[in-house]
Amino acid sequence: MSELHDLVALIRANTPLIVIETRDEARVVELFRQTLMQVWRELYRWTITEGLRRLDFDREDPPHVAPDASSTFQAMRDAEQRGIYLLFDMHPYLGYAGSQRMLRDLVQRRGCQPHVIVLVGQSVALPPDIESLAVRYRPQMPDANARLRIVREEAENFARENGGRRVTVDAEATQQIVRNLRGLDPVDVRRIARHLIFRDGALNADDLPELAKLKFELLNRSGHLHYEYDAAQMDDVAGARNLKRWIGQRKAVFLAAEPPPGLDPPKGVLLLGVQGCGKSMLAKAVAAGFAVPLVRLDFGTLYDKFHGETEKNLRQALESVEQLEPCVLWIDEIEKGLSTDDGNGDGGVSRRVLGYLLTWMAERKSRVFLVATANQIDALPPELLRKGRFDEIFFVDLPDVAAREQLLRVHLKKRGIDIEAFDIAALANASDGFSGAEIEQAIVSGLYAAHATGSPLSGFTLRAELRNTRPLSVVMAEQVAALRDWARGRTVAAD
Repeated sequence: MSELHDLVALIRANTPLIVIETRDEARVVELFRQTLMQVWRELYRWTITEGLRRLDFDREDPPHVAPDASSTFQAMRDAEQRGIYLLFDMHPYLGYAGSQRMLRDLVQRRGCQPHVIVLVGQSVALPPDIESLAVRYRPQMPDANARLRIVREEAENFARENGGRRVTVDAEATQQIVRNLRGLDPVDVRRIARHLIFRDGALNADDLPELAKLKFELLNRSGHLHYEYDAAQMDDVAGARNLKRWIGQRKAVFLAAEPPPGLDPPKGVLLLGVQGCGKSMLAKAVAAGFAVPLVRLDFGTLYDKFHGETEKNLRQALESVEQLEPCVLWIDEIEKGLSTDDGNGDGGVSRRVLGYLLTWMAERKSRVFLVATANQIDALPPELLRKGRFDEIFFVDLPDVAAREQLLRVHLKKRGIDIEAFDIAALANASDGFSGAEIEQAIVSGLYAAHATGSPLSGFTLRAELRNTRPLSVVMAEQVAALRDWARGRTVAAD
């Protein structure tokens, strides 16, 4: 059903009070002007600066009523013809008892025509007595054709302001830009399109990362999400051959506007494993593998002491993520945010958060791929692990000798150290039982030891640091062994 059709239906039903939250006031006026072609009413607009003025089609009469709320309501009460009254930013003046009473009388049609009153503002908070009488109407976001039209208008504006210089356009990239602007209102679509065009006079693939950042900053007003600007590449991750192959097989389907018949788009994976074995790095690499932005949800910021606010925060965060699609949503150490122990004293908040998250995971239609990481399997709610919640559960184990060799090369190269000066195979054997993080820290410690003596890092120094380090697989041997035993036969090895 079209946006215009919805508004016409509300007017024909003589809906007494409509609330529209939007920043695009001009669009609201134009929509109601269009409704007059199907259902005739006198159309008025009110602002505190101009008062009440009539505007039908292209007509706009001078103000004829004082701008205060009482005079406006009285004029509406005395009107001989029923009308549509667009009241912009009127809600702050409804805090007065007299204004509330006058509006209630109008809405309940006491001694007046059956007007349609529309309260318009960016955020319209009403007194409870008024809220119960209102119908909230949410304008539809612009479709692909409308977004493309806005982008073209801004390209024309660029040419007009730059002496006729035309915008350099990559057709395929422009289609992606228009697609990624979905979910934004016309004001934001225009602002972002103008930014992308005017910064270099072009629309091309280089604009896509900038678009993702601008859109994230716009949508993440709550601060519960974090945009990961430096996502790792798949080649930066040692091992994980099975996970890499799994992502590669699903990339085209995930990015497709319509998946092939019989194939459901991939929804997400749970990465379970020993601490320090690269789960966070893999989460970042998944986004790079799909070639989409990575957004991290911080569960710690969601929790609020007021009843219902935690669930509201989660809902708003997930709505924002969906507007960023296609993207990867990363929830790190998910077990810490979803503890459902009845003795945790949170009044059931964790249970409600878990319930909402599970519902979203099952019902979402957006192209948001969820990557959750966890270290403690016994702390995860059973509901989260049942088949269908995640497409797959991957176990990230301690790196084998081949993976340790790759890790040594990566971390030495990252620090500008000549790899040929080291016996990588011997170092890999010496680091048996080490996680990737522990191998990196051994190199860092070796560099400090070498710096203290004024000599370059040597294989001897690095082996000494490895001997002096007690890895987690030794310090927490029982817990690590239990986790690996549980994962065997229940999960898919990432490598």
